[in-house]
Amino acid sequence: MHFETDRPAFEFRQGTAPVLISFPHVGTYVPPALAERFMPDAREVHDTDWHLPILYAFAEEIGASTLVATHSRFVVDMNRPPDGASLYPGQSVTGLCPTDTFADTPIYRSKDLEPDDAEIAQRRDAVWQPYHDQLAGELTRIKAQHGAAGLWDAHSIRSVLPRFFEGKLPDLNLGTNKGASCAPGLGEQLLAEAQKSAADGFTSVLNGRYTGGYITRHYGQPAQNVHAIQLEMTQCAYMQETMPFDYLPEVAAKIQPHVRRMVEVLLQFVQNQGR
Repeated sequence: MHFETDRPAFEFRQGTAPVLISFPHVGTYVPPALAERFMPDAREVHDTDWHLPILYAFAEEIGASTLVATHSRFVVDMNRPPDGASLYPGQSVTGLCPTDTFADTPIYRSKDLEPDDAEIAQRRDAVWQPYHDQLAGELTRIKAQHGAAGLWDAHSIRSVLPRFFEGKLPDLNLGTNKGASCAPGLGEQLLAEAQKSAADGFTSVLNGRYTGGYITRHYGQPAQNVHAIQLEMTQCAYMQETMPFDYLPEVAAKIQPHVRRMVEVLLQFVQNQGR
């Protein structure tokens, strides 16, 4: 089957500070011809990282650049390797062009409607590649201008997902590819900041179930002064986890300042590195 889309792969705003915030899973667009092949519930794209650009509205105030995916991860997952290799060998994962949801239900109405290798390549070329070209280009620009660059990869997920983890996920899950995607000690600084959220009832962990996806692992190159962090947040910390997936401003107001301060820790660190 042939894949086409009539939407750009991303929305981008260039900032003045040496940090880029990436939102690879906030997109909800599925081209109509593809949506026709989906199961009814898959068309509702439940596995979206809903409303994160709203939660990170402070990005413009602190001067961070933002890169926002437009297409659903059900079309193509921006945070997977281009060859579709598993990021967590031996654990349950979803692929570059997923065929099942986080709830382990089928995305497609039948097996013969799933994408073949040729269609996966089309989706990668049309949507995945432009996003990554923009991401790589902006990090190159930031480093050239400031001497160092920080990448914050912003994610959220339902707090209870038996397919991937037991019990309830910690609210703030920092990932640094087990320390390889940023300078030594930076992850621990960020965790110390995250732990201050305990006063508001939030939990945090560094390199727990989520150590960082393809974006964090690929672009985090501390030896080249590019430092990448992933934050996987529980959705219950800022929104309604079930349909209609509403943003809850009064709930988000408690976690947002903590997220902002963590990003500011990264910003301060990168600014010092670039001097």
